[in-house]
Amino acid sequence: MSNSSSITEFLLLAFAGTRELQLLHFALFLGIYLAALLGNSLILTAVACHHRLHTPMYFFLLNLALLDLGSISTTLPKAMANALWDTRAISYQGCAAQVFLFVFLIVSEFYVLTVMSYDRYVAICKPLHYGSLVGSRACAQMAAAAWGSGFLNAVLHTATTFSLPLCQGNAVDQFFCEIPHILRLSCSDVYLREVGLTAISFCLGVGCFLFIVVSYVLIFRAVLRMPSEQGLHKAFSTCLPHLAVVSLFVSTVLFAYLKPPSISSPSLDPVVSVLYSVVPPTSFVRKEKKVKLPSSNQLRKAKMDYG
Repeated sequence: MSNSSSITEFLLLAFAGTRELQLLHFALFLGIYLAALLGNSLILTAVACHHRLHTPMYFFLLNLALLDLGSISTTLPKAMANALWDTRAISYQGCAAQVFLFVFLIVSEFYVLTVMSYDRYVAICKPLHYGSLVGSRACAQMAAAAWGSGFLNAVLHTATTFSLPLCQGNAVDQFFCEIPHILRLSCSDVYLREVGLTAISFCLGVGCFLFIVVSYVLIFRAVLRMPSEQGLHKAFSTCLPHLAVVSLFVSTVLFAYLKPPSISSPSLDPVVSVLYSVVPPTSFVRKEKKVKLPSSNQLRKAKMDYG
């Protein structure tokens, strides 16, 4: 038995026991990481360099690309290094930093996705008021609120998790430091504080998800009344990938954090974590950069034609 004061490192989950499979996992993660790095970097460069992309939609997409880069860079490089060098160790401070950064970036990303649904709702359902409702000042405030909320969540969860006494060893059954797996190492009932924080975060997440769903219901109602088939196609092709990624993100996070311990397993948990920590950063921006919403002029004209 050990306590948290004597733990200097944690042992992460190894994906494979043989050297060949470890190198295969390294190559697979390297390919995924490079694809995410390239895709998000292209988004950042395009939005920063092209003046006509300095719009609210692309401003939020830039924020999303930054968060995607940060979140995937928090988990995959360490997993790749461990696979390459045939080790499982991560320092106590490194594990705490990984938890903080991951929670900060993932929570901020979800809030940015929520803000993006509002932006699209205003662009399609209230195009005549788009400039006043989603101006540069409002965009900056919404982005700052998303990042600030993520930072506050990360501080609270990290401080609570690593203040718990740990006496169940130092083996984390995950390929990165994740709060539920660290809580399993606790030997004290004070982990209920973290459960309480998780419940609050869950309620906030459900509220954001319901906001996204309601926004898209209103968007689809407005889109289906548009006389322009081109505008309808562009709106659907942009909104549906966003909604699909949000649904995948929310469902896998809820399953990872709220599933009963009886169905946890060393083979299932990493797969679920890959779905919400690796897949969205590599899939969302590729779909987003292929299409864009109709311009405000197109939407205004469609609404005037319909009216």
